[in-house]
Amino acid sequence: MATLHIDRILETCIKRGGADIHLSVGRPPVLRLHGHLRSLETKVLEPEDTVALMKAITPDRNQQELQEEGGTDFGFAFGDAGRFRVSVFKQKGNVSLVLRLIPSRFLSFDEIGLPRICKALCSRPRGLFLVTGPTGSGKTTSLATMLNYINTEMDKHIVTVEDPIEYYHSHKKSIINQREVGNDVPSFSEALRRALRQDPDVILVGEMRDLETIESAIRAAETGHLVFGTLHTTGCQGTVNRIIDAFPHEQQEQIRVQLSTSLIAVLSQALMPRIPSGMCAAYEFLVVTPAIANLIRENKTFRIDSAIQTGKKYGMQLLDDHLWSLYERGLITADDMLERCRQPGDMQEKLEKAGKLHEAGEAALLGSGIQPQDEGDEAK
Repeated sequence: MATLHIDRILETCIKRGGADIHLSVGRPPVLRLHGHLRSLETKVLEPEDTVALMKAITPDRNQQELQEEGGTDFGFAFGDAGRFRVSVFKQKGNVSLVLRLIPSRFLSFDEIGLPRICKALCSRPRGLFLVTGPTGSGKTTSLATMLNYINTEMDKHIVTVEDPIEYYHSHKKSIINQREVGNDVPSFSEALRRALRQDPDVILVGEMRDLETIESAIRAAETGHLVFGTLHTTGCQGTVNRIIDAFPHEQQEQIRVQLSTSLIAVLSQALMPRIPSGMCAAYEFLVVTPAIANLIRENKTFRIDSAIQTGKKYGMQLLDDHLWSLYERGLITADDMLERCRQPGDMQEKLEKAGKLHEAGEAALLGSGIQPQDEGDEAK
């Protein structure tokens, strides 16, 4: 019964174009569709239902980890239809599951709207390329697109370290080896240490979550490898600061110098509902030019945002500028733009100047900490 049940839920998610499935006691199964949560019209889940659904898809090793640690993550293939990344955890003594659908098809640069210069950066022989953004902002998809491009167009040895493996790549023009943390190797830092002896050209670090991993990634980029990594930071300036701040104070000077020579680009992204349906990504993009390398080295990262603004000819852009262009093209709503932008005050002024403020709901303005004007104010 449980396997049939889970199959039906997975099929529904794929058919409807859902991104995630939430299975929690006290609620029917819920899909995340185009950024919104929608309940399926089935029975409310009981504690024994979520346990049965969990057992239908969870490997024994992960079931044991769930018992010992209270949570576990893994990935599995659902036939040819797609792969799912699963997080199983306990809450109030019951089992809950969240399944993220990983599409089976690689998207092209144009389909996901990646800046054109990304292709040129993928051809670089060495350097650190960071893709950042909150959970669920499409970092994995952007990285899969770039790796697939390298795999298809160049003869390289690509080593990925992931937790868990999401997109499965097959060997094309390149050789690609994917290592799963917990299954093939105990940790990210250990995998990186070993990777340097495996004659890699390109290394993907699924998550740079601790000091040792960040250090290893920078070292790998310095020693002649192209390294892709992800961080849960927002904005390019914030990403550079976050890496430097991860190190003890006495090492920060040295890390600034290392980062200024090894970092080649930061792509920071946000995913939002598209009009009329689907999702679209907004990007902030930093290419490390000699001038920006100097700002990093001299601890003047607060000037990175203005350097991005003047670096348009290199393909650089600020998140707010991209959000505004998506809004002007009618792809996103004013509310969504205000919710995701970094400078809501400036964005509100822009809307006022364009005479479009009425398109933004009061909730978005209040949520951004902006007081909506009343008509009397405007008359003044």
